[in-house]
Amino acid sequence: MTLRVYGDSISGNCHKVRWVLDRLSRPYEWRETDVLSGATRTPEFLAINPAGQVPTVVLEDGRTLAQSNAIMLHLAEGTDLVPADAYDRARMFEWLFWEQYSHEPYVAVRRFHLHYLKKAPAELDPKLFERGSAALARMEAGLADGDYLAGGRLSLADLALLAYTRLSHEGGFDLRLYPRVRAWVARVEGDLGLPAA
Repeated sequence: MTLRVYGDSISGNCHKVRWVLDRLSRPYEWRETDVLSGATRTPEFLAINPAGQVPTVVLEDGRTLAQSNAIMLHLAEGTDLVPADAYDRARMFEWLFWEQYSHEPYVAVRRFHLHYLKKAPAELDPKLFERGSAALARMEAGLADGDYLAGGRLSLADLALLAYTRLSHEGGFDLRLYPRVRAWVARVEGDLGLPAA
């Protein structure tokens, strides 16, 4: 059985999983699952993931796994996307946990409301912009010592944070204010063979 990925192409969290699979040259079947149309709320999808969220994968042995960073960690275990050094690996985990708690809830959510729901900036909680800007500033500081976020080379930390950072302009964030982040985005896009966002 081929690994199946249930994902929505508008979701950076779903792209993270796709990027890992592509980087590792692992075969998979992509099942487009449109969140806006309610595809994650159907009985068929809820039988696979009762939380009703994408990405969700069905592994080759039929087991399922959800949550983008958990999926990435499972797929990349034992590869060069996970640092071998214990401290560098812990730094990667630090960025992964931070991404879901302090970056995605602001940068991605503001992007979703402005770009997909077509809301005006005045309709949104100003904290989304404030905290999203603080997250980008934290990344700018984190890149002061190197070209990548953990271990001096491409890791899952970079893939996780690239997903919404590269599209942050769609949420009203200006990456020109964060030159190290802009350079990092271009570097990681190049590493992954992605076109510039």
